[in-house]
Amino acid sequence: MTTNKTSTTIHKATILCLTITGMTLFFISCNTVQPFTAAERSLILSGTSEMPFRVLQVTDMQDSLFLRKPSFDLKNFAADSTFQLLVARLKTTLAAENGVGIAAPQVGISKNLFLFMRLDVPDNPVQVAVNPKIVHHPDTLVCFMRDGCLSIPDFSGNSSRYPWIEVEYFNEKGEKITERLEGFSRQDGFTAIIFQHEYDHTRGVLFTDRLCE
Repeated sequence: MTTNKTSTTIHKATILCLTITGMTLFFISCNTVQPFTAAERSLILSGTSEMPFRVLQVTDMQDSLFLRKPSFDLKNFAADSTFQLLVARLKTTLAAENGVGIAAPQVGISKNLFLFMRLDVPDNPVQVAVNPKIVHHPDTLVCFMRDGCLSIPDFSGNSSRYPWIEVEYFNEKGEKITERLEGFSRQDGFTAIIFQHEYDHTRGVLFTDRLCE
């Protein structure tokens, strides 16, 4: 998500695989958790923590198709050096792009992971969210003004969002966080909007899918 200061509930359904062994049926989750692929590891390890990723753009056909894919949960990630390097490079990328949020799919990593800036906390730290969920929200929507995206160059628009959300996610240490996020205006802060924007990226949804007047 961009700062856009000057520029023009939902749970992932568990898909079950059916395995037949003799006369016994086993139902297992087949796509909600997936380790880093060889291609993802290669991409993450291609640079140091100080090296930003290339941000995928909707103006590129292959990038655009990738951005529309839903991502996978991470498991046993806290002690994984590849995961920690990914987080460090995402932070570097976010700073280089002068954004307020970025999701792993935006750099070619199909995992349920994003960073969002805490505009509701002094000094606006960047928070890591792994395997995020929106567990509760109001029935009403607001029209957030001038939404923007690092993956959609030279365009901004108003998007329909919840004014507050209750969320669950894990931080980079593997600690579970449950909290309520608020804020839906550029005057008073919009942390809840940033979370929703980045969460959408993990589902293959872009802010242009939620445009409002």
